[in-house]
Amino acid sequence: MAWIITKYLLTAGMVVFISEVAKRSDRLGGFIAALPVMTLLTLLTLLWLYLENQPEEKIANHAYYTFWYVIPTLPMFLLFPYLLPKLGFWITMGVCVVVTVICFGLFALVMKGFGI
Repeated sequence: MAWIITKYLLTAGMVVFISEVAKRSDRLGGFIAALPVMTLLTLLTLLWLYLENQPEEKIANHAYYTFWYVIPTLPMFLLFPYLLPKLGFWITMGVCVVVTVICFGLFALVMKGFGI
């Protein structure tokens, strides 16, 4: 039980840290969240899987699929700042969720053609 609490605290702490930095500097918050922290979260996930004695194939697959799942989320990061002043926060969030789901579907179809 202590292990899962540790995992929650470390992971949640990173999210809180990014949001606090973003309150003071949107540019710095975005920079921190863009790659290093997401990479760190992925590395933490890989570490948790390893320490929990998951098979190497499962750990490798997690890293592989994370790479491919990031790509269809990228349009949301361009759409969100464009729509926010026009539609407000909640509608923009909803539109971005729908667009991301559509992008995932289209991306999956394209990648299926390449055997991925």
